[in-house]
Amino acid sequence: QVQLVESGGGSVQAGGSLNLSCAASGYTFIMGWFRRAPGEERAAVAVITMNQGVEYYGNSGEGRFTISRDSAQNTVHLQMNSLKPEDTAMYYCAAASNVLWIYQARDPEKYPYWGQGTQVTVSS
Repeated sequence: QVQLVESGGGSVQAGGSLNLSCAASGYTFIMGWFRRAPGEERAAVAVITMNQGVEYYGNSGEGRFTISRDSAQNTVHLQMNSLKPEDTAMYYCAAASNVLWIYQARDPEKYPYWGQGTQVTVSS
């Protein structure tokens, strides 16, 4: 069982930046972030394979968000720039130890490990 510990998040004005971090207690093949806004389904924000650093971005953050990893520390970081009010959501770290193909990366059902979530609120 892999435990995920999230940090970062908070409140910021539109146009601002936030950084989220997530540390895993054990080996993971892939880690990343999903978000759930009120009334919406969980959606992939960005994920990255821990060994080769292959990245996948959901539609929401592409061009504004950057995911990076520290494989030695089993940690991923999500730098979010140019934040918009529509980015307001609960952000969840997710991880899987099994191999996922890139087309599977967007599917939250493929990730068995989840963090508690951290709230991101962007005001206009």
